[in-house]
Amino acid sequence: MKKEYSRLFFRLILIFVATFVLTSCAGIIPKEKIGKPRNPVQNLRMKIDSLLASPLFKETQAGVKIVSLTKNRGLYDHNSDLLLNPASNMKLLTTAAALTILRPNFTFKTLLLADSTTVHDSVVSGNLYLKGSGDPDLVSEDLQDLINQLRVAGVTHITGNLIADASALDSLPRGEGWMWDDDPDDYAAHLSALTLNDNCVNVIAKPSDKILDKVKLFILPQTNYVSVENNGITGDSSQTSTLKISRKWMTCENVITVQDTLPLNAPPYETTLNIEDPTLYTATVFSELLRNNHIKIDGRILKGASPSAAETLAVHSSHPLRDVVENTNKISDNLSAELLLKTIGSFTRGEPGTAKKGLQALRKFLQKTGSDSASYYVVDGSGVSRYDVINANVIVRLLTHMFNDFTVSSEYLTSLPIAGVDGTIQNRMLGTTAQGKLRAKTGSLRGVSSLSGYVPTQDGDVLAFSILMQNFVGSAAPYRAAQDSIGVWMARFHW
Repeated sequence: MKKEYSRLFFRLILIFVATFVLTSCAGIIPKEKIGKPRNPVQNLRMKIDSLLASPLFKETQAGVKIVSLTKNRGLYDHNSDLLLNPASNMKLLTTAAALTILRPNFTFKTLLLADSTTVHDSVVSGNLYLKGSGDPDLVSEDLQDLINQLRVAGVTHITGNLIADASALDSLPRGEGWMWDDDPDDYAAHLSALTLNDNCVNVIAKPSDKILDKVKLFILPQTNYVSVENNGITGDSSQTSTLKISRKWMTCENVITVQDTLPLNAPPYETTLNIEDPTLYTATVFSELLRNNHIKIDGRILKGASPSAAETLAVHSSHPLRDVVENTNKISDNLSAELLLKTIGSFTRGEPGTAKKGLQALRKFLQKTGSDSASYYVVDGSGVSRYDVINANVIVRLLTHMFNDFTVSSEYLTSLPIAGVDGTIQNRMLGTTAQGKLRAKTGSLRGVSSLSGYVPTQDGDVLAFSILMQNFVGSAAPYRAAQDSIGVWMARFHW
């Protein structure tokens, strides 16, 4: 028995000594260095590898590419040649091609033409033509600018028809592969060379003053182009809002439908809906503005091409392309991206501009960045289409090319959303090293999330990166969080 106690006591002494030695050594070696490589590149790779090996990515595909632009060195590569859906990362390609081919100072022209510009006693004889060129940011105030020019010229009467001319671009209202049931959402606005107010109307509903009365509706802009079927009811203030506002999109009608209940004292309910036939919509609003400005047109509103001999009465020029591109990327505007693609087609291969012509020019441009057209497949300019497939290598080559092209690099980088500051990443990476520094374009479809752009490191290097993720079920939030983690690690990186 004594021998057993002695052996036990001896073992306890050994355990105590070993524990003391190990804990003493642990105090000498900093904890954060234990088991981690000292090479900063290896450290970054290890973090990202660990992230992509998590259960979150068991069924999800991811392609990641990171390069140093100042050192011309690759830092990380994971499935960078894997073809994935880029979603709105497609806009990186379209806007880069637009800046390079059209140039940053390019402007869209919206014209008022007539069979004759001669004004006799305030009358223009013949037709008035409203001709668009694909300006994606044309608004009602711009149409008023054209009317003001007519008024300065003394015009108060046009004897012919108002002809809406959208012949500069083709008449296809959607991109290839767009979902038929995306209507009437504003992100799927229909396409036309004559575009107005994003080819949408804003609908605002407010509760009435009495329970069971119909809700009050306001349509902006105020136009007879759309009609309303208002079956929305003001409910008791204790009720939960069930109000639904839509458009009869399945029958291609510009009829706004309002159903169910908005409680008394509830805040205004607002939504934005796309409309059918933007060309006719623009012409209708323009005719209503003419009437409001006491300018009479004897004829009807028609669609058609203006004759080559038509003379110019008034011109509205858009903001320069650099501003159009900035709006496109900051808010991820699908309509702008598609019209830019068709405009590239018109510029390089003549009217009418088409997506097919634009994509031919885009492929030639991407070839100059080092990407073979056999390494990707794209069919639209915005990334709405499910047919688009691309890889991280193509995007990073593009980002590298644009960074090094000083003629457009400033405009391109300025167009990208800034983490924690603006655009589609305004609320991401807040309070981190990446906030205010990382510039990147997002991409989102159901089951798809992407983030690609630039970020400066702690020692003045600039990294170009592309992160593409797809084939997940449910919320994209954890995948965006994973992208944000990679973004922060890149911003913290130093050689």
